[in-house]
Amino acid sequence: MTPESKLHYMVVTPQDEQWGIACTTVGWQVVRPHSEYPPADIHPNAYQFSKYKGRVLREYQMVYITEGEGYFESEHQRRTHVTAGTMMLLFPGEWHTYSPSYETGWKEYWVGFRGRYIDERVQLGFFTPEHPLVQIGKDIGIEQLYIDILRTAEFEPSGFQMLISSIVLHILGVGLFRFNRTQYESMSVADKIEKAKQLMRSEIGNKTSPEQIAAKLGVGYTWFRRMFKEMVGISPAQYQRHLTFLTAKELLLSSDLTISEIAYDLGFTTNQQFSTFFRQMEGVSPRDFRKQ
Repeated sequence: MTPESKLHYMVVTPQDEQWGIACTTVGWQVVRPHSEYPPADIHPNAYQFSKYKGRVLREYQMVYITEGEGYFESEHQRRTHVTAGTMMLLFPGEWHTYSPSYETGWKEYWVGFRGRYIDERVQLGFFTPEHPLVQIGKDIGIEQLYIDILRTAEFEPSGFQMLISSIVLHILGVGLFRFNRTQYESMSVADKIEKAKQLMRSEIGNKTSPEQIAAKLGVGYTWFRRMFKEMVGISPAQYQRHLTFLTAKELLLSSDLTISEIAYDLGFTTNQQFSTFFRQMEGVSPRDFRKQ
């Protein structure tokens, strides 16, 4: 191992597998300009590869480039130029190859992992081989998370897999957030959705429909509903219903308003209508909730 690299490979036990996600390897290395890549004899045979022939892994990996630039290619991704701040997602059974530019070299961090929890997230489409590159930017906090995984893994204290796998999920979450944000911002969608949420919050009780919200934003309702659900996870109508429920709970707990007054402020025609809505959401009536 050269002084410009540090890595660790872990034995995964059956108990680790039961957790749903287990880490297999973690490390970092600096590849100087005009150096060969990959460096020889620092990885086990199962992880070695030729940048010309590529390789296929039996696990997932997140490779984070923090300095320099280079290229990435996989079965689903044509040869693409990558720069510092790029996260490369590797999938089990998916051929891939990557390497730094001979002129610049690069610094890379990586972590390998596997488990049914990640398999399920891929099956649900949160992560796909069709989108293996995520530009998350140069983030010292993310670098530190890789270092935290490495430091913990080196000592392998009891229960360490649960801890470091949780850090992996955090990094994945950041990557997914940055990817979605980039996609939406490129279409000016993020600002519209945020504006829609602000309008919904400010007009609780006014019975402003999702169609009217879309009209105020100057967009078609079909497009608005689809993009809102993609970004927020629920439809505009469901989001409004949830806002009304949260506001009702807050008023019942922290105000001296009567239940009739709360029902009126939230746009309900009758107390019974409000009570039915609240019971559907909370499982008890507004009166019983306030007593509890």
